[in-house]
Amino acid sequence: MQVTERHVAVWEGDEHKWKAGIGSVIRLAAAEAKLLRGSADGFDVLLVGYPGHLDLPAARRAARGKPVVFNPLVSLWDTWVSDRRRFAPQSPAARLLARIDRSAFRASDLVVADTEQNAAFLAELAGLPRDRFAVCPVGAEERVFHPPWKATESFLFVGKLIPLHGLETILAAARLVPDLRITVTGRGQLEALLETRPVNVEWIPWIDYEHLGTAYRASLCALGVFGTSPKAGRVIPNKVFQALACGTPVITADTPAARELLTPGESALLVPPGDAEALAAAMRDAAGDASLLARLADGGHRAYREHASEEVLGQRWRELLEGVA
Repeated sequence: MQVTERHVAVWEGDEHKWKAGIGSVIRLAAAEAKLLRGSADGFDVLLVGYPGHLDLPAARRAARGKPVVFNPLVSLWDTWVSDRRRFAPQSPAARLLARIDRSAFRASDLVVADTEQNAAFLAELAGLPRDRFAVCPVGAEERVFHPPWKATESFLFVGKLIPLHGLETILAAARLVPDLRITVTGRGQLEALLETRPVNVEWIPWIDYEHLGTAYRASLCALGVFGTSPKAGRVIPNKVFQALACGTPVITADTPAARELLTPGESALLVPPGDAEALAAAMRDAAGDASLLARLADGGHRAYREHASEEVLGQRWRELLEGVA
């Protein structure tokens, strides 16, 4: 199978994409025009990746009748209404986001979700049969995220500080284990909570992507997500795959999605979502038991290799694309 990528850079180098204002519209329009001018015959399937919800009409035109596969990663409605709570459920903005979601999913011959839980949710949201949706995990870019893990003393959380991540739970747990060091990396909606963070929490607002693998490999243990929203129960975030790819032990919320990949006590420590005391106890166990950390590191990396490595996901994508061609 031959893959040809047609990509026009829009956001590279921008930490805060949302600040571009009207410039965002101009940059996106210019990029789409370049892609349409450069679309070529001779392909069998057109694949639209995240965040391509608004690109499906143009993709269908560019496909010229060939199958279109959409890998959305998220629902816009779920992200901005249910998870981040930027818009009320019955507001005009929420209704518009739901229509954009449904239109994008219905315009696709196949939608590829990241978990079984998310595939079922997206199918229900779009009012489409479940067999229009397939599953392929997110994985990680192995040139950046790879072993060997070399533990230091600090737990590491990397994220955009959105409600799904459960920053409140992480900070509450940190207060229960004042002798343990926790590093929080990232900026976002809830960063104001860090202004009153406990003294054992270090905040690093930004780490370049190319250096994230080094940060994971140098941490004692990686923290996943601990939010209590429905979306938090349906996803396995990038940070978990990236840590597993590095061979770094992981602590994350015990959710239906997490159990699609992880086995408690073997490939990760799983704690109830939103439970600071359980998270603190898991962190205490990890920090005090080198053999537990070694077992989690080995089991987590094995789960990654078997279910989410580049080789495994490459074969999965081949099967999906050949199935609609």
